[in-house]
Amino acid sequence: MDVLDRNDLPFPRSLPEFQRLFPDDRTCAAYLERARWGGGFTCPHCQEAGEPFRIATRPGVLACRRCRRQVGLTAGTVMERSHTPLSTWFWAAYLVASQTPGISAVQFQRQLGLKRYETAFGILHKLRAGMVRPNQDRIGGQPGNHVEVDEALVGGKTRGEGRGVHHKTLVVGAVEVRHREPGTAQDKRKDGRYAGRVRLAVSADRSAGSLCGFVQSAVLPGSLIVTDDWSGYDSLGKRGYDHHAIAECGDPEIAEEFLPMIHLVFSNLKTWINGTHHGVSAKHLQAYLNEFTFRFNRRFYPFNAFRSLLGIAGGAEAPAYAALYSGEWTHPTCSGCMP
Repeated sequence: MDVLDRNDLPFPRSLPEFQRLFPDDRTCAAYLERARWGGGFTCPHCQEAGEPFRIATRPGVLACRRCRRQVGLTAGTVMERSHTPLSTWFWAAYLVASQTPGISAVQFQRQLGLKRYETAFGILHKLRAGMVRPNQDRIGGQPGNHVEVDEALVGGKTRGEGRGVHHKTLVVGAVEVRHREPGTAQDKRKDGRYAGRVRLAVSADRSAGSLCGFVQSAVLPGSLIVTDDWSGYDSLGKRGYDHHAIAECGDPEIAEEFLPMIHLVFSNLKTWINGTHHGVSAKHLQAYLNEFTFRFNRRFYPFNAFRSLLGIAGGAEAPAYAALYSGEWTHPTCSGCMP
């Protein structure tokens, strides 16, 4: 389901409007029902169409009048098997989607009045799991535009274990570079260039297998790709890309001229992680990269992101709290990217 194509699903543009549209669990359940069966309820078991039985004490459950089997509105979503009220889930989706800097688990727990931090932490991670489409398309491939690719070290601190030793995590990213129409606002900023869609993933190392593997999974073949002159990118030309390697030589002016957008993305990423979340652990970093990508790619449509988040979450597999802490859960990435 692409919820962005559904005009019958309203999205709130302010907090008062959100409270008016979703005052309780019943209205949230009605929204989910319209999202799942826009043309009316159809039983997934017997395919009977028509008005279902409604359970007064369980607004998130419908019952087929023919086969009498119950259908959960949250089945197949990140909300499945959750004991948290639907209204709390809707608040979480709205706060994550509409607030520019996002929201931390501590802030979410405080604002929603949740008793346990673990509940807030689990809800937000389940939503992050739904931020990646299973069949996510690749970026690039647009005539006249190109893609910048680079890597950066994120998080961690040097702990006095020797020169060059650190506990940071390597992140590789790709961003489309688009051009503003002449005469529009800010068309002279960075020569009219601005960042389009972005892809980010944790990388095991800086080898050609890891870096080029990421590019192949995130960027359409035939795209013009600009990187630095690191040897890990040398085989991009043989893999079907128009590859331009730039020798930065430690000169910031060269980096600003040829790789401004990917450096801006990494700068914003680090500021967001340190400012909103005050740092994240390496094992959960990919989940926060997914949230940053989701937020960045929808920055021009912040309120539509609420509907988009609920739509993407349909059919997504969500982690249990125990799996998050044990390390059994692998955070999703864009199609084909390394875990």
